Amino acid sequence: MSNRRGSQKGGSGEIVRVRLPKRRNREIFARADLMLGANHIRVRCEDGVTRTGRIKGKIKKRLWIREGDLLIVVPWSFQDEKCDIVYRYVRAQVDWLKRRNLLNQ
Repeated sequence: MSNRRGSQKGGSGEIVRVRLPKRRNREIFARADLMLGANHIRVRCEDGVTRTGRIKGKIKKRLWIREGDLLIVVPWSFQDEKCDIVYRYVRAQVDWLKRRNLLNQ
């Protein structure tokens, strides 16, 4: 028995909630550009800056991040060309954000 409500394997379930960047915590949208290795990824942020993103230990083994994925990142306060990756969106969530015009990409 599955813990999923109303969705089946391969089916597209309806998105109920999507995490948005918390601006008060300096979180912004970013797109993964290039895998650099050693838990680092080059990301292009929505403010137009290309940064080196570090996958936090909390999500390192739980999520697989690929090039082209939509992410939420937090730029470092003391080194603006680096950031921490906080969250990765799945395809259905990205489609939901596009339908609601919350993405400018």
